[in-house]
Amino acid sequence: MRRVAILISGRGSNMSALIEAASAEGFPAEIALVISNRADVPGLANAAANGIKTLVIESKPFGKDRAGFEKLLTAALDEHGIELICLAGFMRLFTAEFVQHWYGRMLNIHPSLLPSFPGLDPHGQALRAGVKISGATVHFVIPETDAGPIVMQGAVPVATDDTPDTLAARVLGVEHQIYPQALHLLATDGIEIDGAVTKTTACIGSDDNLIAPTVI
Repeated sequence: MRRVAILISGRGSNMSALIEAASAEGFPAEIALVISNRADVPGLANAAANGIKTLVIESKPFGKDRAGFEKLLTAALDEHGIELICLAGFMRLFTAEFVQHWYGRMLNIHPSLLPSFPGLDPHGQALRAGVKISGATVHFVIPETDAGPIVMQGAVPVATDDTPDTLAARVLGVEHQIYPQALHLLATDGIEIDGAVTKTTACIGSDDNLIAPTVI
């Protein structure tokens, strides 16, 4: 059973999906700790309501001193015996040293089909580009934003009348599906990093095709 910390900065929607998945019998990871860099976020109450230990390590007082913040963060992770990290809307950049220490053990999820549309406003980016399929990506964290080796992706069709909000809601459903699956793979040593890409023990189904739009 691998001990996992989830880092949040807001409502913790993906955090809740991970907690629910981990509560199932036989899941190979335990959500042992939720850490927020803000004290006023609803995700903390949601985690506590599920019996998860929570901590607040305010990042604002550190300003641009990322290393100072990470010193406290690392102490908390070590104290609780954390083996894996899942970022779930964590709005704080890490130093290269912290990322390197956790390389291959820290996952993030981004609401686009990376490498397309990294960074801010991915849904707006997707709509402006006119793509017909969008989705979400679970990837390992590296110093570059939204650029680590891809673990898993899920796709949804883009409707003609979509707005960033409606597309975000559709993609969020996929996020909640793939993040627990990616954590399951990581916790069972089902992911091998080969340079900039990953190889997994997961299989591809014969009907796993998504075509959009469809012609009737």
